[in-house]
Amino acid sequence: MTAMLLFIGMIPPAIAAEAQGDIADLTAFADAFDAAQIAQDRAALGRMVADDLVFIDGSGKRYGKASFIDGWTGPDDDYDPVTLTDRVILPLGKDAGLASAEAILSGRAAGKPFRVRIRFTDIFRRHGDRWQASYIHVTRMPIGDD
Repeated sequence: MTAMLLFIGMIPPAIAAEAQGDIADLTAFADAFDAAQIAQDRAALGRMVADDLVFIDGSGKRYGKASFIDGWTGPDDDYDPVTLTDRVILPLGKDAGLASAEAILSGRAAGKPFRVRIRFTDIFRRHGDRWQASYIHVTRMPIGDD
């Protein structure tokens, strides 16, 4: 009985440690995914985005992997550094999780300056031993609307 109570008493710390590992793993992937977008790294995005990606853009239209990657890697596009606010990293089990945040995205699109405020949610799934983005939803927000 004593051994069983000791074992049961050890479960919560083990679960807590696993959850912290999941959050750290998801955060690292989310950071790398965001960096690949800003850097316009087509090869990295090709690996990090699932072939069956569902991408809902700021207008509500549904697209797939090719459109998402093309949207970040246009030849006349470049992006300013981004600061994420109100970020949430949430494990959704062993093989899924999400990252959500608000950001002001700015730079040049087709050579013209732009600045937009967005909230995004990325859902990641583990495929084998690596994470991939499987679902992305972007909502445009007015700049200055707090």
